[in-house]
Amino acid sequence: MRSGGAGERGRNLRSFALYFLMDDFNWKQLGRIGVKTAVFLLLLNLIFALLAPMETLGRLSLYNLILTGRERLPYGEVPADSYNLSLYNVPAMFASHAISQPKAADEFRVIIIGDSGTWGWFLENEDTLAGQLNGMSADSTLSITPHFYNLGYPVMSLAKDLMILDTAMAHEPDLIIWPVTLESFPREKQLFPPIVQENEGRIRPLINKYNLNVEGENSFTSPSFFDQTIIGQRRDLADLMRLQQYGFSWAATGIDQTIPIAPPLRKSDFNEDVSWQTFDEPVTLTRDELAFDVLEAGFAIAGDVPILLINEPIFISEGENSHLRYNAFYPRWAYDQYRELLGETAVSHNWHYLDAWDAVDGELFGDTAVHLTPNGMQIFAEIVLDELQEKRQSTENN
Repeated sequence: MRSGGAGERGRNLRSFALYFLMDDFNWKQLGRIGVKTAVFLLLLNLIFALLAPMETLGRLSLYNLILTGRERLPYGEVPADSYNLSLYNVPAMFASHAISQPKAADEFRVIIIGDSGTWGWFLENEDTLAGQLNGMSADSTLSITPHFYNLGYPVMSLAKDLMILDTAMAHEPDLIIWPVTLESFPREKQLFPPIVQENEGRIRPLINKYNLNVEGENSFTSPSFFDQTIIGQRRDLADLMRLQQYGFSWAATGIDQTIPIAPPLRKSDFNEDVSWQTFDEPVTLTRDELAFDVLEAGFAIAGDVPILLINEPIFISEGENSHLRYNAFYPRWAYDQYRELLGETAVSHNWHYLDAWDAVDGELFGDTAVHLTPNGMQIFAEIVLDELQEKRQSTENN
């Protein structure tokens, strides 16, 4: 009986399969479904590419709604450990940041732009320049209590700072703090950062409006039509989703970067080398080699919002061949001329300028010549706060 039942089921299955294979109606129906599905997906990809909705999608965020806004812009090399990732969708980056919260009526909003030193490489959020200033300002003698927002990003380029500043102006800052250093000034580095290359639509209008002399304009990415479809944008779409996903871990832990227990130490001893960028030997630097026009464009974008421009602290070595180089970044001849040019430009433009280049002792630097330890950043923040207090008092007295 058992064998007969199995045989009967086998005959039924074979009959069904034979019927299915011989039935033209089923195949035609299946073919029509396949064609309709393919056409629908094709149209969906075409519409997506034509509408180019990535920036609009980037503005849709769980942050500042059900998730805590981040204290610095997203940047991460090991997302699984840092609950953070690097992406180039500027609206998404800002939407995830605490600055996207509505500005309170009594809020004095201060934004800080700059490089990885401002962002806080190997620093907890409370130890960054913004974090230190927020902690200090509550006990300061300022007549107002400002809130400082960290809008630094870990790459050196004034053009990158300019793009971030241009976006940040929509968030109604009352004051801008802009720490800079020589490594952000070479013209050939302005369009080098991937975040700039991937945002031609944001940086190109600034180049044209302010007639910026930046090199490497052919380094912009030129996506094809296919690259702008859903299929072509699948990685970027996934990054938007991942940014939201990591927000839950960020909100629960406050972790947004992986900080080693013993970070590598900056270099103190050097070879007999005085090269810098494309220069193998000392030359006379001029404004033509350095992107002062990008700096000027930043002040133009800020308009009536005051900027405190800071020549940020650098590590000054006392090791081998330190008479030739301040650090691994800068030979003395290049940095000294840069300081002189920056100071002269600030005076001629009547900029509020603070030169803090040698304000922090060498042992308070971390893995590079511009990355401070928590104690070093505390000293830097105190200097900045003193400058703000002095400027405020001078303004009130006048």
